[in-house]
Amino acid sequence: MFELIRSNKRRSAVLIAAFIAIVVVVGTIIGLLFGNGPLFAGIALVVGAAIAFGSYWNADKIALSVSRAHPASPEEYARLHNLVEGLCIAGGLPKPGIYVVDDPAPNAFATGRNPQHAAIAVTTGLLEKMNRVELEGVVAHELSHIRNYDILVSTLAVTMVGAIALMADIGVRTMWWNGGRISRGGDRENGNNPLAYVGFLLLIAAPIVAKAMQATISRSRETLADVSACQLTRYPPGLISALEKLKADTTVTHSASTATAHLWIEQPMSGVGDNGRLGGLHRMFDTHPPLEERIALLREL
Repeated sequence: MFELIRSNKRRSAVLIAAFIAIVVVVGTIIGLLFGNGPLFAGIALVVGAAIAFGSYWNADKIALSVSRAHPASPEEYARLHNLVEGLCIAGGLPKPGIYVVDDPAPNAFATGRNPQHAAIAVTTGLLEKMNRVELEGVVAHELSHIRNYDILVSTLAVTMVGAIALMADIGVRTMWWNGGRISRGGDRENGNNPLAYVGFLLLIAAPIVAKAMQATISRSRETLADVSACQLTRYPPGLISALEKLKADTTVTHSASTATAHLWIEQPMSGVGDNGRLGGLHRMFDTHPPLEERIALLREL
């Protein structure tokens, strides 16, 4: 467990360094197009470092805000608070912030930078469709992410994946810089700006980079969190039953986005369970291992 925590901390440092490197490379390319590579590289380095620093301190707030999560009232959600408190005592964890997402799809996620600054969020659909032992299994799964420091690297990825997509969007929008109507100094003929072509390359690369980051971050960690949750509750059938209900439910989690998909306990986006012609392509970019594999593994415990 301690080696896992150290590994997750190292991965977080590598993720931050890789993100800054990508931003610097993009800034250098843009600078070369404008004839001043070193200046733009320096600006990109400052911007990348600022985003990485801000992500470390505020990514959990961003993830909760993007998911439209709101604090769970102890009076209204007494059962949820009771479960979290009991499991935190059993696992020796400080109680995280507890949030609820108004969404009919059953799902949940954990976020934060460490166990002292963490939060879990569950959907109203999860609270409605899970009985007590099933909900306990899901909560234990999310608390395992917190205990294993999975949340740090996963939460950092939210803003960094979003930043890569934003850079692509900015680059593409420059295609219409000056409306494409008036040619002026520094623009190519007919008003096209070379930065737009960099933007198009980024637009193609951004989803691939984002999916690769999320798959690397999420898939093995979900399986480990499942096993850790059963160790915490001492009752594997509870989580197995919860995962079976999640497998049977095909509702899309509307509160999820591409940037936050890897945070949730199960694949939240459309394409889940797709056995059509594009099913194989969807599975290649899944942020989670198949639920049937996770259930089969837990049955062997």
